[in-house]
Amino acid sequence: MTTRVGLIVPSSNTTIETEVPHMLRRHGEVTGERFTFHSSRAQLHQVDAESLDRMVADSDRCARELSDARVDALVYACLVAIMVRGHGAHESSEQHLAEVAAANGGAAPVVSSAGALIGAMEALGLQRVAIITPYLPELTAAVAGYIESYGITVTDAVSLGVADNVEVAGISEARLVEHARRLDTTAADGVVLSCCVQMPSLSAIAPVEAELGIPILSAATATVYQLLRALDRPPVVPGAGRLLSGEPVGAGGG
Repeated sequence: MTTRVGLIVPSSNTTIETEVPHMLRRHGEVTGERFTFHSSRAQLHQVDAESLDRMVADSDRCARELSDARVDALVYACLVAIMVRGHGAHESSEQHLAEVAAANGGAAPVVSSAGALIGAMEALGLQRVAIITPYLPELTAAVAGYIESYGITVTDAVSLGVADNVEVAGISEARLVEHARRLDTTAADGVVLSCCVQMPSLSAIAPVEAELGIPILSAATATVYQLLRALDRPPVVPGAGRLLSGEPVGAGGG
């Protein structure tokens, strides 16, 4: 069986089209499924409010292009562009893009990385999380505020202060392990190792989870979790942390 996944991607993003296919290949090794990936890009260079607004405005075009390919699901892969709009933004964005695709004759479920992260934390039962973002501090504050608007406390945050979205992709995953050690996790029941689908983190998820002993997830692992659920597939990806382990989730809160 082949499943077509449509990705709405910031033009400067080079990570989501690497990590998501890699995880779904691992999933396919377990289930025998095959996935193909089809992208439409919306222009984004700098991660600032004006640039994010322009990119969001272009997402309708992307949804129409991908629905022409009759993809089985759409992924809107820019977390901060949604979260800066405040509580409920991912629900309205997903609904709108689904309507755009359906009006073009290619109805498909829509998963946003922003909504996926909230949904994955809720699935794990997390109540208090520490986060790492590549953003400037004001955008990190907006992300933390969005998470907290869903009743999940952000206990600590590391903001790496990178505004150029191309440079975000060059952040070392090995350094991300070091950044995780900077977090105060004493009050946290989970860590979001990368609150950005452009900041690579997949190879760091398992070692940080083993070191800290609490669930570790990222915008990308959350996106794959919610995508597989939207496709009515088992959310199992070996080596991608507890969220995608296939074990029951929901025991993270306390």
